Amino acid sequence: MDRPVFQYAKVLLERCESGRIGLTANELTWVTGSEGSNPSLSARGSGTWCRTIRMVGPLRRACRVPSPRRDPALYGGVCDEVGLYWLQTLGCPKNQVDSDKLEGYLAAQGYGRAPDAEAADLVVVNTCAFIDAARQESIDTVLTLADRRRPGARLVVTGCMAERYGDELRDALPEVDLVAGFGSELTTPLTTPSAVGAVPVTLTAGRRDARPVQATNGFDLLELPRPAAHAPWAYIKVAEGCDRICGFCAIPSFRGKQRSRSTEDVLAEVDALRASADGAPSLREIVLVAQDLASYGRDRSGPGRRTRIAHGPSPIAALTRAVAARVDRTRLLYLYPSGLTDELIETVLGTGVPYFDLSLQHVSRPLLAAMRRWGDGDRFLRRIDDIRAAESDATFRSSFILGYPGETERDHDLLLEFLAAAQLDWAGFFPYSLEDGTHAAGLDKQVPTELALERLRECAELQDAITAAKRDALIGVTRQVLVDAPGQGRTVHEAPEIDGIVHLPDDLAVGSLVDVTITGAEGPDLYARATDRGAVPAGAVAGAGTL
Repeated sequence: MDRPVFQYAKVLLERCESGRIGLTANELTWVTGSEGSNPSLSARGSGTWCRTIRMVGPLRRACRVPSPRRDPALYGGVCDEVGLYWLQTLGCPKNQVDSDKLEGYLAAQGYGRAPDAEAADLVVVNTCAFIDAARQESIDTVLTLADRRRPGARLVVTGCMAERYGDELRDALPEVDLVAGFGSELTTPLTTPSAVGAVPVTLTAGRRDARPVQATNGFDLLELPRPAAHAPWAYIKVAEGCDRICGFCAIPSFRGKQRSRSTEDVLAEVDALRASADGAPSLREIVLVAQDLASYGRDRSGPGRRTRIAHGPSPIAALTRAVAARVDRTRLLYLYPSGLTDELIETVLGTGVPYFDLSLQHVSRPLLAAMRRWGDGDRFLRRIDDIRAAESDATFRSSFILGYPGETERDHDLLLEFLAAAQLDWAGFFPYSLEDGTHAAGLDKQVPTELALERLRECAELQDAITAAKRDALIGVTRQVLVDAPGQGRTVHEAPEIDGIVHLPDDLAVGSLVDVTITGAEGPDLYARATDRGAVPAGAVAGAGTL
């Protein structure tokens, strides 16, 4: 008999001052990590009260009086009449792309965006299920929005948790009207009680060949059109799923094998996003994302698909050059280290955005082998040194897991030594999270959580000092910034919503590229004033690569 998935062993009320997920040296509270190298982008509602839910394995939820399930016969459908929607996004940039596409899909059906969740007729939560902390945040958000929604409003849960846990999630959250997996309709009328779950979703943890179950009346989320961009930058997801078998990661079990989009479709999306909405700033930066970005296009062979020409350019390098010819900045997130070829390095440097987001996870060779991953600290350092020799101003980001089963003190010391030697600009750290169905879940020598957190604190304190020193060294230097919002911008060395920002004068036009002089630094953030060189006008592609 299958065990239900969730138990709330403890429910606490706390003030949510940050929507990030992950752990820094100064915060031993969950701040989210993603499967790549970047913290969560979502839950920006600073200052709101929320429940922190400690999920203890695959057990049933307690400590909350369940709400009665809504009767489909009474309510008829999730949203029978077109109205206003509110969409809350949790997790990584790839989830943000999904949400952007869902917003465009809802808009095409006649829905308008609500000013807040309380005013919406349809409340949608796009969830994250990568690690236990992300699931806690997702469930906490669902419960908070269930309390905040107005009477009669419908609550829909979609995203990774909906796909991974399906009916079990629906049973654990009677407040929810619909649990909709990837590609499932969010607004389909419910004709029978069984339709509450939208589309049957099977738990597929541990099955590498598993593919998400699609609704027969649904849509392909990867290929949905995007609405026009409202900011001077945008993420574009170029592939879905992953073919790797990392020991700690359950994502292939519910996201499926890698499925790359065609170059033509990606470029068409770039062009559509450049047709900015009325009053929106010009699109200046595209951030390419995927579970394994360096492997983009390798799955595209067979009938109706182009096979890579022997000795020809790699698909990701060719795509990067094509995108860079259209916008001022092209940034790549989530590069598996073995996929960082000389060609790809040259391509990235040629875009004028020398930013390398490398998913390293650790540096101990035995531990990486246990993780079913390639490489070791010496190889990583040599690659970083080679890149710096070609471009001394290159920026590096990575993420690391602390407390993976079998991690020894020597393994941990190797990681500390690597951080000191590599001098990464940015790094995220998170403790190992046991995921049912993964290779690591069955390993011996599980590391106590307290020890993993102690190791995490040591790494974070070291990296915080390195990052702060690197930011201090920029004082007095002139850099070009992209103005993301009034009083806020980024140089090429900061990824949007992930790294530090540059505080700017409020009168600089959003979407402009402006030369500034760095005047101060505070932690990860910089302060700057504009120089007399002026801004790069809209439509001029500064430093773009060539095909």
